[in-house]
Amino acid sequence: MTGVDTIFWLIMAGVFAAIVVAAVVIVRSNRQAALRGGEPAPELAPVAEHTPVSPLEPAEAEPAAVQVAVEDGVEAPVLDVPEAPGSRMARLRRRLSASSNPFARGLLSLLSADRLDAEAWEDLEATLITADLGVGPTTELIGGLRKELSIDGVADPAKARQVLRDQLVGLVDPSLDRELRVTGEDGRPGVVLVVGVNGTGKTTTIGKLARVLVAEGHRLVLGAADTFRAAAADQLETWGSRVGVPTVRGPEGGDPASVAFDAVARGIADGVDVVVIDTAGRLHTKTGLMDELGKIKRVVERQLPVTEVLLVIDATTGQNGLTQARVFAEVVDVTGIVLSKLDGSAKGGIVVAVQRELGVPVKLIGLGEGVDDLAPFVPGEFVDALLSEG
Repeated sequence: MTGVDTIFWLIMAGVFAAIVVAAVVIVRSNRQAALRGGEPAPELAPVAEHTPVSPLEPAEAEPAAVQVAVEDGVEAPVLDVPEAPGSRMARLRRRLSASSNPFARGLLSLLSADRLDAEAWEDLEATLITADLGVGPTTELIGGLRKELSIDGVADPAKARQVLRDQLVGLVDPSLDRELRVTGEDGRPGVVLVVGVNGTGKTTTIGKLARVLVAEGHRLVLGAADTFRAAAADQLETWGSRVGVPTVRGPEGGDPASVAFDAVARGIADGVDVVVIDTAGRLHTKTGLMDELGKIKRVVERQLPVTEVLLVIDATTGQNGLTQARVFAEVVDVTGIVLSKLDGSAKGGIVVAVQRELGVPVKLIGLGEGVDDLAPFVPGEFVDALLSEG
């Protein structure tokens, strides 16, 4: 046997000895585990089954927890924050200025006249009458201006402007009570009925009024009692949802008085400050509509007294708006006027005319399409806006 063969067999003997030793160890270990009632010692592959859970695995379970949170709780909607009513007139005054309002342009033409002769006064008178101021108020304003400006005329523009402002403020009548009566007695809710013909922007005005009231810190409920117009309830509900105000509605074509009754009941149950009720606005020449408004008021007052009846008038309709106002005033006791669409093509003289016609104040004015373009009517601020030049 050569030296190479000797080395080969020595290596093979060593390998064989190692295998025998390993086999003896495994057999002994299995036997000891059997005596303890346990399982055989795990091989390499089974060890993987008992590997500790990876730190990444809990992250995979998180969506279930999120899903439970979504199912168990309702995410609060993001609500609008309405603009404070006190700052709105300052923002909107440009829409009443002479650059966009024919009534204002007629007034300022007086200040730009070279001299106040008979022709100048006649021109101003014609302008004011066509601006829906009315014959009586126009005569009163012209008389006051002629008296105050008879000596110096418009030679002193600043003084002439102040005279014009004072006369206009007096004509608008700052002594009228323009407070919105939105709360009842003894902590009970107030009830505001909003009336007016279709097309005046009545339902939109109610939505904007809700924003005014929310901005003032009031809690309210809306009642969609205009059941004859398919989109009215949906429109009102959309306005309310944006500021967290619930809307009580009924079936399309249902009894408006029933919806009004339910809205007031909801307001009492929820302990709100005010319930604002939209009413049907079909043409006022239909006797049935007028009867319906009377019925709504009677049904509501079985639970709470009506604290405010607001009549919405489209300021662009002029004398037609006054005709509508007369008829509504015969059916319900109107306590305040809301003039919508007073910006742009509206003839601002209707503010004075409608107050004289009904003997009730203008309380709110709409000056644009924006959600916060409804402002409390303040005579001095209104006149200052008219006399501004944009």
